Amino acid sequence: MRTFDLSPLFRSTIGFDRLSRAMDAALQLNDSGVSYPPYNIEKVSDDGYRISMAVAGFAGDDIEITSHEGWLTVRGKAKAESETRTFLYRGIAERAFERKFQLADVIRVTGATLTDGMLHIELVREVPEAMRPRRIEVATAPAAGRVAAGSARAAA
Repeated sequence: MRTFDLSPLFRSTIGFDRLSRAMDAALQLNDSGVSYPPYNIEKVSDDGYRISMAVAGFAGDDIEITSHEGWLTVRGKAKAESETRTFLYRGIAERAFERKFQLADVIRVTGATLTDGMLHIELVREVPEAMRPRRIEVATAPAAGRVAAGSARAAA
């Protein structure tokens, strides 16, 4: 298990305390050694992403996709073995699988399609208005000397 010291980053950042946990979780997912099924992650537009997974042998009913609390989970349930089939060589994996992806707070899953053995999961980044850049106006207070002089004349 690798650990990273992120303390230099925290000197100039605010609100990224979860970053360390997110990196640890990502490293644990990658260290598991599971490579099935293979997948790609694509950026299809400025705010659009696509996860493509090779799920040969699986039908739409065999795949379950859930998005919950920042995690996207894709599960494939194994089909029951057919006793009538005799394999001389079996190179197509039809075993159960589970893949997890950690999503940013602003990423939402918009849909999924299964075509020719490829599962495509569409995602979009939706930044709420409160999180978008906005200009902060700087208010100026009246100078202390002018306030005192103005209030002294008014009192006279």
